[in-house]
Amino acid sequence: MTAIDELLSRHTDVPDHGAPEVPTPVPGLHLAILTCMDARIKVFDVFRLVHGEAHILRNAGGIATDDAIRSLAISQRRLETREVIVMQHTSCGLATITEDEFKDELERDTGLRPPWAIEAFREVKDSVRQSVERIRRNPFVPYRDNVRGFVYDVRTGGLTEVF
Repeated sequence: MTAIDELLSRHTDVPDHGAPEVPTPVPGLHLAILTCMDARIKVFDVFRLVHGEAHILRNAGGIATDDAIRSLAISQRRLETREVIVMQHTSCGLATITEDEFKDELERDTGLRPPWAIEAFREVKDSVRQSVERIRRNPFVPYRDNVRGFVYDVRTGGLTEVF
């Protein structure tokens, strides 16, 4: 059985009835959270969120990439979010590779060098600061006054704000 088949089986056993109590795609807290795709991060648990409270944007590293900025622009301009949390974490896979090393590997394997940035980093706090600044300086994101960055410790569950 594949992982997809396993999840479909789980859904059949306990079907998801959606969120009928949430009448709109506008998040109740008017908040967007940009974080990493790492499976250890349970965003709803970290912030004790309930369905309908926040937009959750995930990518490798929780980086403010062009696509993340695209989603934030839509979130703010059409779906009324006004605050942004950038939450990256300890022991991130992006801290274990380098930009050139990974691009070289992809080029060796495929014959093509990717045009996109890997966004590898060494120090997670610096990466958080950079993503926060990208959002604060981006003209497509209209509400930039309340953008805050955090590092989540995957071992302890602790959350540290980055200034």
